[in-house]
Amino acid sequence: MIANTMIDLTARQVQILRAVIEEFISTAEPVGSETVDKKYSIGVSPATIRNEMAQLTKQGYLNKSHSSAGRVPTSVAMKLYVNELMKERDLSVADEVSAKEKIWNSRDKLDQMLFQITKVLADKSQALAITLSDEYHLYHSGYANLLQMPEFFDIKVMRNVLRLIEEEKMLEEIFDSSTNENLVQVVYGPELGNRDLLPIGIIYMSFSVDGQPVHIALLGSSRFDYAYIIPMMKYVRNLIKEIVE
Repeated sequence: MIANTMIDLTARQVQILRAVIEEFISTAEPVGSETVDKKYSIGVSPATIRNEMAQLTKQGYLNKSHSSAGRVPTSVAMKLYVNELMKERDLSVADEVSAKEKIWNSRDKLDQMLFQITKVLADKSQALAITLSDEYHLYHSGYANLLQMPEFFDIKVMRNVLRLIEEEKMLEEIFDSSTNENLVQVVYGPELGNRDLLPIGIIYMSFSVDGQPVHIALLGSSRFDYAYIIPMMKYVRNLIKEIVE
């Protein structure tokens, strides 16, 4: 069944859009119709794929690349992918055990537990993890991870990311900007009103611990491994609930 947000897309366009997004997440490079044809089983000619990608561009799901003939997904397409097209992977027992051990050992003190949660998620996501608790206690881990992503080789992008983290009220505004009922939310650079933040993505969730509001976010490029990271964030939240209850 096609959801309301996908009402303007045919089944073939959905298939092509998913292929473009997953290829872009994997390579960080603009995606061309020949790549989609060779690597994904779409079942139509490269010319048809090219025409459909042109139509997806007109509909606001893809952007033309300035450096090649390929296309890159827009923030609209990425949100559609996260909310409706992506299939979450099952976490391995090893993933669950390694996360639980580190968090469980610090369960007696909330501040230490939140810091461990931040470190675990930074390690699992290979991104920058941020936790903001009541009274603006801010925990962060994984700054070095950003330097592994080509999007952050641009010093202007990196400078504005660091500035964003220092502005806790801006973080609060992001956390209060939920657009749906999903436990895990996403927001992208074009929504932040700063052209130097265009390539970034933020995945976050908000909940209460002992009546205290807590926000946990992962900041990186828009090319997160969403199928793995979102289940991991949900697992961590359930673990916290298990500990505090």
